[in-house]
Amino acid sequence: MSVEIRRVAYDHPDAQKLVDRVQEFYVERYGDPDHDPTVPEMFEAPVGAYFLAYLDDVPVASGAWRRSGEPALGTEVTAEIKRMYVVPEAQGQGLAKRMLAHVEASAREAGFEAMVLTTGGLQHEAIGLYAAKGYVDVEPFGYYKDDELVVCMAKRLDS
Repeated sequence: MSVEIRRVAYDHPDAQKLVDRVQEFYVERYGDPDHDPTVPEMFEAPVGAYFLAYLDDVPVASGAWRRSGEPALGTEVTAEIKRMYVVPEAQGQGLAKRMLAHVEASAREAGFEAMVLTTGGLQHEAIGLYAAKGYVDVEPFGYYKDDELVVCMAKRLDS
């Protein structure tokens, strides 16, 4: 198994294929796609980064970060994790852990001190991964802050 993580533009055709697949997942799990406004510029340096993991040159996972205005865990210098996704046929191979580590390292290198994220309460796999990697629950924030299913988490990058 040859895995390569590449930085790509959010509007790259491979990225858009995975965005479409994650939106299908949201519809299956929640009944609706993600409506959080997202534009490609959010993931351009120095305010963000978007990554794809390729398994034998096939895009199978995504992960990204963008600058966040949400203070967390005693710091104002935060980045928000976005678009973490592994296609079903590639799950169970550690790709989510590998992508999360890559996203965190990239944000740390860009000067961010903490990561924040929002996910849905029905995404038990994601919540478990984040908790296992040191993320803790924080007050709801962002586009879905008033949604009863929102789960918000954060982690300092220096710990």
